[in-house]
Amino acid sequence: MVPLSVLDLATVVSGSTPAQALADTTKLAVVAERLGYERLWVAEHHGMPAVASSAPAVLIAHLANATTTMRIGSGGVMLPNHSPLVVAEQFGTLEALHPGRIDLGIGRAPGTDPVTARALRRTRDLDVDTFPDDVVELIRYLMDSDAPPSHPAAVPGRGYLPEVWLLGSSVFSAELAGMLGLPFSFAYHFSPKYVHPALERYRSAFRPSILGTQPRAMVAVSVLCAASDEEARWLAGPSALAILQLRSGKLGPLPTPEEAEAYEFSPAEAAVVAETTATHLVGDADTVRRGLVELQASTDADEIMLSTRAPSLEARVRSLELIAEQSEFGAFERLRAERAPG
Repeated sequence: MVPLSVLDLATVVSGSTPAQALADTTKLAVVAERLGYERLWVAEHHGMPAVASSAPAVLIAHLANATTTMRIGSGGVMLPNHSPLVVAEQFGTLEALHPGRIDLGIGRAPGTDPVTARALRRTRDLDVDTFPDDVVELIRYLMDSDAPPSHPAAVPGRGYLPEVWLLGSSVFSAELAGMLGLPFSFAYHFSPKYVHPALERYRSAFRPSILGTQPRAMVAVSVLCAASDEEARWLAGPSALAILQLRSGKLGPLPTPEEAEAYEFSPAEAAVVAETTATHLVGDADTVRRGLVELQASTDADEIMLSTRAPSLEARVRSLELIAEQSEFGAFERLRAERAPG
């Protein structure tokens, strides 16, 4: 089985605070490293009461300090919200502080609503047509080179290149990643129907480069594993209700299981939730194991990233533990051996 990794949103649960969510993500990173997960990424979202990972570079620095061997990165930085030079300085600094452990996942979407995107960018123009050029500019700031220093220059920058990934939920970023010779991570957790066209386009468009000699594809999937299918479905109830809240614009912290259980879904709402969560892997260890094996087989992914939104740190930790215990995921034993002291 391929390596498994973790995507986290620093989820703020009803009755909790962003500070507690960030503390929980830090604890989760320590657990994920102990269990042998390949990497942990945090995602950039803005203006969402349930998500505290709005500043990935800051959070990555903290998580890298709390861990010692696992790769830490962004899943991703939404590049249209930032100048390439600023991102290069931030991630050049992170790579200088934690050499060989930093990932820079780059996304094209705003990660927020149009009003918040305008506030972030300080412009009314939300066009993303410059995204390919911005990606190239960002990488050039960080590439090691014998050429004279550029102006402007990121400091730290040249020679402090983290592992760069392109993220996407359609074929656009997939093709761009292939053309640039970059690894590619597909957002199957919220755009499952495009996974096969995107990966096919990525692999067919791939051109070896100094950044990668062969295609590397990761697939991110929503997963919640518990002791039983029934418990897992109960713990997944808050995410189902959150889907409706997001679609209706009624944003708030992630509901509790009790709040989700008390909510009366209309037939139309139940249909929306069923369609949205049809590809989520929710159940006991055997159910999730079979789902992960089937997903890897159908996509030929080189790595799978688990996105787990659960109403408590304990539930998220237990989900990762149950998955790590599965014998199919032999990569865990290799990683544990590599990370063992001495």
